[in-house]
Amino acid sequence: MLLVASFVFTYYTLWAFATPFLSSQSSFHSFFPPREWAVRGPALLLVVGLGGIGAFVGKVMMAEERKRKEKARRQKQG
Repeated sequence: MLLVASFVFTYYTLWAFATPFLSSQSSFHSFFPPREWAVRGPALLLVVGLGGIGAFVGKVMMAEERKRKEKARRQKQG
């Protein structure tokens, strides 16, 4: 996992920070997607990640509320 993370970090760093300083005719650019995706990709991952966390928290909160209501209903009956 450390090797994969190191590779991804190095690749992204070169893509986002080194390619703007190279000429557009350089063959180095052929190794990377268009630069706009250097911003769109992480932004998309952030939105999906925060959405997933929000959905998880919402699910847990709904389950806790359901348990609380069931407990209150049992106490009321018994």
